[in-house]
Amino acid sequence: MDKSKVVRAKGYRWQGVPLREYKAEGSHFQAITRQSLLGEGADEQAINFLTRYFELQPGGYSTLEHHQHPHTVVVLRGSGEVILGNRVEAIDRHDCIYIAPGAFHQFHASRGEPLGFLCIVDRHRDRPALPTQDELEQLRRNDRIRQRMRI
Repeated sequence: MDKSKVVRAKGYRWQGVPLREYKAEGSHFQAITRQSLLGEGADEQAINFLTRYFELQPGGYSTLEHHQHPHTVVVLRGSGEVILGNRVEAIDRHDCIYIAPGAFHQFHASRGEPLGFLCIVDRHRDRPALPTQDELEQLRRNDRIRQRMRI
């Protein structure tokens, strides 16, 4: 049986895909939602990766975190910034971002418009980790990161 399919989009929302909170609890993120587009469905177990869409409203940001699995991000909507390792990068529609294992990262919708992106990760991966106090102190030594990061 062919389980191929098309998940149709309309206005940065995908039909039949629930719009969810970014994470269940915490105060280390703001104004962000997600949709799991491919890889989590009962009929999608053959897919070894997950394709998810995250959207930050103006002023929103994701969690400052790191993990041991790599992942990729493709910006579909808007522009903003990303803390990526030891730097801050401006990002814009159609930019592709590689997040290396262990790299701290945090997305910001800092340009007065929504920032929406696809995030592709392995199905089986480690859990994200928040920075320790020592890691926070090290990140704060960089003026641009200190000014942008939200925890």
